[in-house]
Amino acid sequence: MGSFRAPHFIAMSLSLLTPVNLGALKLKNRVVMAPLTRCRTDNPGFVPTDMMAAYYAQRAGAGLIISEGTIVSPQGRGYPFTPGIWSDEQVTGWQKVTSAVHAKDGLIACQLWHCGRLSLPEFHEGQPPVAPSAVNPLWKMFSPTNQPDTVTPQALTREEIKGIVGDFRRAAANAMAAGFDGIEIHSSNGYLFHQFFSAQSNQRTDEYGGSHENRARLFCEVLDAIAEVMPMNRVGFRLNPMLNRFHGLTVDADTVPMWEYIVRRANAYGLAFLHLTEPLHPKQIEDTPGALADVGAHFRAIATMPIISNGGLNQAKGEARLAANLCDAVAYGKAWIANPDLVERIRLGAPLNEANPETFYQGGEQGYLDYPTLNP
Repeated sequence: MGSFRAPHFIAMSLSLLTPVNLGALKLKNRVVMAPLTRCRTDNPGFVPTDMMAAYYAQRAGAGLIISEGTIVSPQGRGYPFTPGIWSDEQVTGWQKVTSAVHAKDGLIACQLWHCGRLSLPEFHEGQPPVAPSAVNPLWKMFSPTNQPDTVTPQALTREEIKGIVGDFRRAAANAMAAGFDGIEIHSSNGYLFHQFFSAQSNQRTDEYGGSHENRARLFCEVLDAIAEVMPMNRVGFRLNPMLNRFHGLTVDADTVPMWEYIVRRANAYGLAFLHLTEPLHPKQIEDTPGALADVGAHFRAIATMPIISNGGLNQAKGEARLAANLCDAVAYGKAWIANPDLVERIRLGAPLNEANPETFYQGGEQGYLDYPTLNP
């Protein structure tokens, strides 16, 4: 267990442990579990497993768990062994997960995901993945065939875009049927929505390309469709404005204005939260015109919805952001991988286990269910 920290460290940790409401979601504390891809769905139907139910239940002390990225359709796949939410079998699998979390007084939201061009033909019966435009991200992907290079994607037709809107609508309805407390739309990190947002990957000349309004159109159409099947005060979305030189995209002079437009449009929907990632590698943006050193500070003045802050934050930094009113809750990633009882460790000022990166995506219970807790 190790020795505890000094009492003053415990006292400064009270803000993270206080309750907060994010829309209709009533969190018992402000410590959020960030979405973490773990590649444990090793079955042909991409169905959540009993092992996954145990994993999430271990972490039900979080104020809110945001699930790993969950694929809305076969077309949206970008990685191996990731779960879906388009089939009845998948819904049944997720019901086991949500029931296990709720049995321990936890809340869990489903992160809905479409990878777009960040995928490989091997996941699509040999066909190229889809994207707003036929622009290769020139990235190496994780796959059973040893991280092959991305290919030039197929540009989506208008009819295919309508199909994607329908896929997200179905996924949101399925998430509610599976017992999730809400959803998060994965609209960052270079995946499909981000590909539409960025003029680097979106070179369309129709109503889905060009202006800020056009590049945000798919996102707004998805929000409109989701509003037909669930309350919008249970819907959040994630943005990573300062993603730079990653997944084939960079920060440019249009990044901040485009993301400001997205957030202002999203304000009208009465959403539960905006999940913002701070720069993970600040040195990458130091010499970038228009880049933001503090994402939360910039968007706090624009967003009317609660904000979850994420990105390389430890306990002290999370407390500081709450104290400065830059966010309403703080999301942690690797800390949750290695510390199923993270909230208890914060409460006691106890040391944290170190995460083992070699087991992040390898499958099996090692590095998944076997991290020690303070009270075994």
